[in-house]
Amino acid sequence: MTTAPVTTQDLYPTRAGSTPEVLPRQHDVVHGSAADGPLDQSTLTGFADNGYLTIDQLISDDELQVFRDELERLANDPDVKADERTVVEAKSDEVRSIFDIHRSNEIFARIANDPRVVDRARQILGSDVYIHQSRINYKPGFVGKEFSWHSDFETWHAEDGMPAPRAVSISISLTDNYSFNGPLMIMPGSHRHYISCVGGTPEDNYRKSLVMQGAGTPDAQTLTEFADRFGIDVLEGQAGGAIMFDSNCMHASNGNVTPYSRSNIFIVFNSVENTTVEPFAAPEPRPEFVGSTDYTPAGR
Repeated sequence: MTTAPVTTQDLYPTRAGSTPEVLPRQHDVVHGSAADGPLDQSTLTGFADNGYLTIDQLISDDELQVFRDELERLANDPDVKADERTVVEAKSDEVRSIFDIHRSNEIFARIANDPRVVDRARQILGSDVYIHQSRINYKPGFVGKEFSWHSDFETWHAEDGMPAPRAVSISISLTDNYSFNGPLMIMPGSHRHYISCVGGTPEDNYRKSLVMQGAGTPDAQTLTEFADRFGIDVLEGQAGGAIMFDSNCMHASNGNVTPYSRSNIFIVFNSVENTTVEPFAAPEPRPEFVGSTDYTPAGR
């Protein structure tokens, strides 16, 4: 597949029509080669085919404990909870996510710029990368709510002005991901198809969407067709491991009704050759802490 040049032309229209539409992806998934970084060719091929890869152990046990301690400290800090960058669960009022963590917290800034993370992102995207978004997700036991099926790129394209799906996310597990505590689910291969969603983008949509997705959520019929076609992978794994996945993967996670929290560090890397423009389907860009316009290369 040849890579289409990045342009301000809307190659992935969404939220404009009256019926959903499935469009073919017009850009490559992997832009680098095995010679460019730590991932071998087999892993890169698997990522291109499935849209994700797993890393059994990315961080050490000592690092894991430091992150867990900081996670707990932040969740119990009233100033952090009152900050606009913090999202709380709608009913329980417990912390759901803290955004912009790579700029607000020195401990998490280090891992966001760590070669173990950044080098993999550079290799997949074939260029220097910058951090488009970062956050820590808590999904506490008993009250952690679900994340509905969605493509991150659809939102980043519509509301942040990201031209092409040349971005990759990494989720670093701070707790064990069991099949029953709301782990990430991905439809493998779905990243090669873009769902153009119906409905416009409400003003200040981010305020609601950070708690529960609304605009940009695919319809049930298309999701059923995708599930039948691609299947659903439930990504279990131990604390200290990680998952990297393409920005256009159809993914979700169930609510957590178990006593066992499912917490992670979530960092989005975008190619410096794919920087954001004006939103394609929103009246104005989302706030800086949700979609960064600081294009400084990560890890440099």
